[in-house]
Amino acid sequence: MSPVYRRWARKHGLPVWYGHRAGSRKVEKLLEWCLELGIKQVSLYTLSTENLKNRPKRELNEIFKIIYEYVNKLLNEKFSLLEKYDVRVRFIGDLNKLPKSLVRIMGRLMEKTAKHQKRFLNFLVAYGGKSELAYALKKLAEKMIKLGKIEIREKDIENSLWISEPVDLIIRTGGYSRLSNFLIWQASYAEIFVTKKLWPDFEKRDLIRAIKWFNSIERKFGK
Repeated sequence: MSPVYRRWARKHGLPVWYGHRAGSRKVEKLLEWCLELGIKQVSLYTLSTENLKNRPKRELNEIFKIIYEYVNKLLNEKFSLLEKYDVRVRFIGDLNKLPKSLVRIMGRLMEKTAKHQKRFLNFLVAYGGKSELAYALKKLAEKMIKLGKIEIREKDIENSLWISEPVDLIIRTGGYSRLSNFLIWQASYAEIFVTKKLWPDFEKRDLIRAIKWFNSIERKFGK
C-alpha cells in the first residue's frame, strides 16, 4: 500500500507534516482492519529513498518524529493487537540513513515481535525497489565469487531480497496507478487497485471494496 499525505495536507490548507500525522493515525486503523479480515501480510510504503533525497529537512524531521511516536506506542501497549494476533513487525530499507534514535527503537520493536510468525507488518522506510535489487545482486555476487562460479536463478534473487514473498494486491490512493519504486520485483504479477481517495480519508469500506475487486478478477501471472 502506498499512501498520499502531502496532497491531503495542501487540500486542507495545513503544513505538509499534518498530512503525515493524519496518515499515521490511519495506519493504526488499517492494521486493525487487516487483522480482523485475516490478511497475513501488509507492507506500507512509509518513506522512500527519493523522499530522503528531495524532501525539506523540516518535513523529514517531522516524519521521523511521527514514526518514532508510533513505534514507541506499539512498543509500550500492554494489550496490543500485535500480541493478540501474533504479528511480527519489520522495518525494511536502508536504515543506516535514518536517525540513530529511530533505528534503535525500531530494533527494539522488531526484537520484541520476532517470535510472532502468523502475521507480518512491514514498514518500508528509506526504501526503494531499485536499491533493494542492487543490494540483492551485490549479495549474490559476493556469494558467487566465494563459490567460484556464476549461476544466478530467479529463486536466488528472491531469497536475497529484503522481502522474499510476492505481492498479490497493491492499493494506490490519490488516483495514481504507478509503482513508484515500490517492491518492483515482488510486484511483478500484482494487481493494482486505484482509488482517488487520499490516504488519510481511506476507510474500512474502501479496503473491503479493494479486496472484493481482487477476489473477482482472474489472475493471469503473465500467461
